[in-house]
Amino acid sequence: MAAVSLLLLLVASACPAAARYTADWTSLDARPLPSWYDEAKVGVFVHWGVFSVPGFGSEWFWWHWQGQRPPDPHCVAYMSENYPPGFGYPDFAPRFHAQFFDPEEWADVFKASGAKYVVLTSKHHEGFTNWGSPYSWNWNSVDNGPKRDLVKDLGDAVRSRSLHYGLYNSLYEWFNPLYLEDKKNGFKTQQFVMRKLLPELYNIVVRYRPEVIWSDGDWEAPDTYWNSTQFLAWLYNDSPVKDTIVTNDRWGQGTACKHGGFYNCQDKYTPGQLPKHKWEKCTSVDTLSWGYRRNMKLKELMDLPAIIDDLVSTVALGGNYLLNVGPTADGTIPCVFEERLRGVGAWLETNGEAIYTTKPWRVQMENGTVPVWYTSKGATVYAIITAKPPTTTLKLLIPQTSAATKVTLLGRPSSLPWAPVYPNAGLSILLPELPFTPGQAWTLKLDNVQ
Repeated sequence: MAAVSLLLLLVASACPAAARYTADWTSLDARPLPSWYDEAKVGVFVHWGVFSVPGFGSEWFWWHWQGQRPPDPHCVAYMSENYPPGFGYPDFAPRFHAQFFDPEEWADVFKASGAKYVVLTSKHHEGFTNWGSPYSWNWNSVDNGPKRDLVKDLGDAVRSRSLHYGLYNSLYEWFNPLYLEDKKNGFKTQQFVMRKLLPELYNIVVRYRPEVIWSDGDWEAPDTYWNSTQFLAWLYNDSPVKDTIVTNDRWGQGTACKHGGFYNCQDKYTPGQLPKHKWEKCTSVDTLSWGYRRNMKLKELMDLPAIIDDLVSTVALGGNYLLNVGPTADGTIPCVFEERLRGVGAWLETNGEAIYTTKPWRVQMENGTVPVWYTSKGATVYAIITAKPPTTTLKLLIPQTSAATKVTLLGRPSSLPWAPVYPNAGLSILLPELPFTPGQAWTLKLDNVQ
C-alpha cells in the first residue's frame, strides 16, 4: 500500500492545485455531476459472476448457504441433492465457463435497448473479480473459470457502440480472511482495505477507465474504515477519469441518500415525489434476484408495460433508470431478458425524445382518467400516457395554453385538434387511433405551454 500511496502523491504533485477536492464530504459533495449522466437517463445493469453457476435463489447464494445462521434450508437441500459431499463454493468457479460469451452480441442487445450506459459487476460480495486482478490470486476470471478478461472484453464492445461503461464494485467480501479479521477487530484495523480493496479500485480505474463506479457492500463499516473520502478525492482530482466519472452513494454506514454523486438510497428506490438531488433507480427484470436463477418463473419477471411505466415515472421524477439482467454462467443473456431489453428500445425509438436529455417539469404527474407523467425540454412539455384512455378525448388540466399551443403524438407528424378546458388552461385533446405498442404507453408533445 505504501507504493500505492507514493504513486498517488507523485500524480497529485504533477497536477495543478486549482479547483481540487479535499477528502471530506463537504468538498466531495460539492462536485457537479458530469452532464452526460443526467442526459443519458437509461442504463443496463449486468450481474454476472460465480454465483451464476449454481443459479439458485439469488447472487447471495453463497451467503445464504454457508454464511447466515441458520443457513437457508432451500440452499442446503439444493447442494445436497445436486452436488457431491465436500463440494465447496470455490468449486463452482471452474464451471463458470462463459463459453458462449460474445461481447459484441451483448453490446448489440444493450444498444438496441436504448440504454446509454452499461454497468457490469467487476466484483460482487463473493470476491471473485471479472478481470485478472493481481490482488485476487486464482479467484478471478483470467486465472479461473472463463480464462479471459470479462471487464475489458465487454467494455471494448460497449464503447465501440458509443455507450458509456461503468463498473459495479462491492467494498466488502463475505469470506475474505483479511476482511473478517478487520471485522473481528471492530474495524479498527484496515488490512483488507489497504491490501485488497483500495489496490483493486485503483487498478480498475487506471486499467479500464470506467465512467461509473457503482459502489456497494458498504453497510457493515463506516466510510472511515473504507477510506472512501480519500479514494474519491483521488478519483475526482487525479484519476484518468476525473472529468467524466460519476459515483453513487454507497461508501459506508449512513452515506446512502446523503453523500456521493447520484443517490441510490436503496435497491429499487422510488421516492414518490421530486427529490432535490440527482438519483437513480436500479431494478431487475427478475423481481426476486439480480443474478441468473435457473428456477425463475415468468410470473416473477417484470413485463414490458411494467418496465415502461417504471422508467417513465422515474425519469419524470428526475431519476435515471438502471435495468438489470443476469446472464447465465455459459455467457448468454436469457431470451426473455433480451426480449424485454429490445422491447424497451422499440418504445424509446418512438418516445425517446420525451426521455433523453429531459428535465422534470413543474408538475410531474396528473392522475385523471389515465395516469399522465410529464417531462420537459426547453419550451416543450411531454405528457406520457401510461394506460390507454377509455375514450378518444383526453383532458390535461395542468398545462397553461395559448393560441400558439400545438399538440402532436410522437410517431405521428400531424398536429392534433384540441380545445381549452378553462380560459388559458387545460387541454381537451382529440386523440387518433393510438397505435399498438407492447409498452402500452404513448407520448403527447405539447409546444408553447407553461
